[in-house]
Amino acid sequence: MWKTLRISILLLILGVVALQQYFDRAATHTWKDTLWVGVFPLSADGSPRARDYIADLTERDFADIETFFEREGRRYAVRAQQPVHIELYPQGARVPPELPRDAGLMGRIGWSLRMRWYASRASKFPGHTPSRVRIFVLYHDPTTLDTVPDSHGLQKGLVGVVHAFADKSMTGANNMVIAHELLHTAGASDKYDLHSGAPLVPIGLGDREQVPLYPQQHAEIMAGRRAISAQESEMPHSLRGVVVGPETALEIHWSPP
Repeated sequence: MWKTLRISILLLILGVVALQQYFDRAATHTWKDTLWVGVFPLSADGSPRARDYIADLTERDFADIETFFEREGRRYAVRAQQPVHIELYPQGARVPPELPRDAGLMGRIGWSLRMRWYASRASKFPGHTPSRVRIFVLYHDPTTLDTVPDSHGLQKGLVGVVHAFADKSMTGANNMVIAHELLHTAGASDKYDLHSGAPLVPIGLGDREQVPLYPQQHAEIMAGRRAISAQESEMPHSLRGVVVGPETALEIHWSPP
């Protein structure tokens, strides 16, 4: 009897989780209403520079993310006039679990489960409206490292982890990474070569119909880099130089299949 009861309770919990995931995913695919996105800043290294940088953050620092989605949403006739709203939440105390570089399939599954559990606890702040998508931004002192660790976005759980530099001059680039991982939570896939980082042709180009083809005027958001030539590419300084390509629009339900 007790075994049957435990199994029933477990199945009920799994059913509730699955139902919540269904509604969460549906909310990111209809685009009838504004998608509420929470940005949760964290100090990745405990440095004074990261601490001071986070203390000075305001929602204006993320305004160009909203502008990017409004501009690109109009190009695809998205129903919501403001597809995305960014809400800045208080600084958290605990950093999310780390995904090892050499994690295999089971390691990634385990990390995904731990990440979703972490997000369910680390995103609750009294007096603040819960967000639909949660992006945890870990800020690093730029004087201590040349490149930040990889960022990740999970469609299951609608959670993203972004590593960023605690430097005002990097605000545009940081916001581009946030928008990229946000789109992962909405179902978008990467449009760059996983080994070289170069944009895939043609799906990673900002405008595949451009003549001449290079240099591209814009980068595709899920490619992350603007193709200068067939062999060279560079990361734009801000979202002003980035667009949503047709494959990405299809994946996030901005255009019909």
